[in-house]
Amino acid sequence: MQQRVRGRPAHPNGPTFLTYTPDGTKLVTAGSNNVIRVYTTGSDGEPTNIDDCQENNTALAATNDIFIVGAEDGSVCVYSLDTYLYERMLTRFTLPVRDIALSPDGLWAAVASDELEIKIVDNRDMTNVLFIRNLPKPPKHLSFHPSGSFLAVSCTDGIVYVYSISTEEPTLTRQFDGLIRTLETEDERSSKVIWHPDGRAFAIPTATRDVQVISRDDGEKQRAFSGGHMGDITALAWSPNGAMLATSASDRKILIWDTRTQKVIARYDYSGVTSLVWHPHGNIFSFVTSEGELFIYPNFLSPENLQLLQQPPQPAPFLHDPALETSANTRKTLTNGLKRPSEDRARRKGTPDSLDAILGPESGGEEDDFVEDDDGAGYLDRVNGYGKRTNGHLDGLGVPNVKRRATYQSWQPQIHQPFQPGSTPWRGNRRYLCLNLTGFVWTVDQETHHTVTVEFYDREFHRDFHFTDPYLYDKACLNEHGTLFSCPPSSDNPAMIFYRPHETWTSRADWRTQLPTGEDVTSISLSDSYVTVTTSTNYVRVFTLFGTPFRVYRQKSSPTVTCASWRDYVLTMGNGAVGGDGCAKLLYTIENVKRDEVCQSEDIVALTENTQIKSVFFSDNGDPCIYDSSGTLLILQHWRTPGQARWVPLLDTTMLERLAGGRKEESYWPVAVAQNKFHCIILKGGDQYPYFPKPLLSEFEFKIPCTTAIVEDASNSSASEGPRLQESFVRSSLMLSLLEDLVSATNASHGQRTELSRREIEVDKVLLQLLNVECREGEERGMKALEVVSLMRDRSGKMLEAAGKVAGRYGRTVLQEKINELAERRLMGMDEEES
Repeated sequence: MQQRVRGRPAHPNGPTFLTYTPDGTKLVTAGSNNVIRVYTTGSDGEPTNIDDCQENNTALAATNDIFIVGAEDGSVCVYSLDTYLYERMLTRFTLPVRDIALSPDGLWAAVASDELEIKIVDNRDMTNVLFIRNLPKPPKHLSFHPSGSFLAVSCTDGIVYVYSISTEEPTLTRQFDGLIRTLETEDERSSKVIWHPDGRAFAIPTATRDVQVISRDDGEKQRAFSGGHMGDITALAWSPNGAMLATSASDRKILIWDTRTQKVIARYDYSGVTSLVWHPHGNIFSFVTSEGELFIYPNFLSPENLQLLQQPPQPAPFLHDPALETSANTRKTLTNGLKRPSEDRARRKGTPDSLDAILGPESGGEEDDFVEDDDGAGYLDRVNGYGKRTNGHLDGLGVPNVKRRATYQSWQPQIHQPFQPGSTPWRGNRRYLCLNLTGFVWTVDQETHHTVTVEFYDREFHRDFHFTDPYLYDKACLNEHGTLFSCPPSSDNPAMIFYRPHETWTSRADWRTQLPTGEDVTSISLSDSYVTVTTSTNYVRVFTLFGTPFRVYRQKSSPTVTCASWRDYVLTMGNGAVGGDGCAKLLYTIENVKRDEVCQSEDIVALTENTQIKSVFFSDNGDPCIYDSSGTLLILQHWRTPGQARWVPLLDTTMLERLAGGRKEESYWPVAVAQNKFHCIILKGGDQYPYFPKPLLSEFEFKIPCTTAIVEDASNSSASEGPRLQESFVRSSLMLSLLEDLVSATNASHGQRTELSRREIEVDKVLLQLLNVECREGEERGMKALEVVSLMRDRSGKMLEAAGKVAGRYGRTVLQEKINELAERRLMGMDEEES
């Protein structure tokens, strides 16, 4: 049982405030009288009193050199902590000041009053002021983000506003309604935002007497500190390392919470607490009451709780910590064959080629072995019978030498992290497991279990379903025939695969398969024929749709990254050799599982520098597609022929007309390539992933990045028509090539062969339009016009005949003659012999 600390009378009854200087050497208090007190940490002597200050002080903040006090008369004054004298008036309001917040560097002071504006004043130049104006209600509390880039404002209308102050004009980035209750500015109850030291989240007292943690990036609710207080919260503060949270309330309790578990680890009985602070470095806790008493609590934490305060900085309490989530855009470092850094492997000092490493220890240092054993006293190592030195001077093989160690630990390559196509990370307690044109699968974390929902776009053929998930599935695939799930291993169960068909003529057709112990699922894919699973042991496991193991093999490129499948084809991706930039190359393999044939083996995924893959999938015609972080959609051409595959860009989303001139700031979440269009979800406001409610799908026509047209004269339509037709020719030729590969490799239907003939004619029509543009430009474009005609695929002669007529219409007689000659050569087969 800890001894109760006796209070020190600091100020008369009324609102009282305190703050430590950042270095923790001084504690400053202010209250309703005109005296400000400065206490020296570690001293039991009398405080230093600063008299003749303004009365009815309402706000207080301090740096190591100064402290700033706001009062009911609207004045904001600066005092020196060196001389303990008044220095200057920082700013002034006509109504009472309510809060002062200092930026982390101490250079800016944000001041709130009963007026509908906030002033952010430069402490070095009081004329340099930023304003936040037109607030709907007066602000009650202010709080700077640890980076100093954001300012949180708790208003008396029950809304929290977060402003970005990294520019000359503060801009509202997010607002939170329904978190805090509506309070008057002079109310002792708190609605203050306190940022966690890691800056990724903040805590705020709610109307239900709990403390809710909110994510900074997406504004979602995270963990909550609940069930501790029976009264309204009056003050709260994180410990310096973020490992604990202190709260006080009108129930006469001070509670200390463990951030990781959100459990109360200590209780103290003190009434009327209006403000509390942790010492920046030591095991000291201080608070003041509405009776003007100050309590300085040395050795505040018990020995069993003190270890929490001594830990390194701790993360904010997320439901699912984004820092621990893996995605397509993250890379991690390898340890060059070392499973984990061991304590006996010290970190190398200096640069990889530091001067000390090259020249050795300095002369005269501890390692300077200049002594000679000239008296035989044993200063040097003894020699053996052959006159050689023994190996006693060498390090043991179990502990590498420092300089030897640096040669294999100073460089670490980067690898691509595994990811599941179509899934999103946790945002709050929800995430999408799968998003495609069939529907979407999403899950909700209910603490003890998950709830999974599967919804379809076409509800005439499929019914939505919902189930309780005790296995915590973290990956899913969805198609017309069924839904596939996988869960990570736990203490009770190994990793598991679960498949549920949509239709069955038996009573039960779903199945589960457990993976071997110690093996985790890295990605899964589902086709009309097979279930494919890649694992942490670099195995590729293929099952039939009803759970029969069909094939197991170890992937050559490892660690595995992801997989996708279509009909009998499976595409797997993994890490390959490390390039000159220190990053592992991303390799892919495509094989026909049914025929046991490899189409492409360990080929390189065409990514540009500093670009990562975001998704991989098959188009509706069965062609592999990827979407990278630069916003480019690529499709794999000639992939059925070994060694002939190449990645061709279908669309560069950064060149979309809707983004021209910077009118919109948005990105795109890939969903599918179908019906010759790119289907995606438009993300706005800097979002990287789709979220709830269910997003709408958008579609864009393909547009291969061929050239940028420079239109000097808007009336000259051919200046833009030429590049447009050139892109159309390249695109239609690509689509024709993809369909030719499909028809030649499969039992093509009559419709597919008809479509192939139509696309051949479409390519020639585009070339005919391009010929018309070249003829219109003049006689000097004749050679290019003839080249355009030679690209036509038509062997019947109809298109060449039409081309001759186009040349004749513009009076290009020479060109017309050459086109007729080309037609004759093709008719006689001479053109094929020359090629």
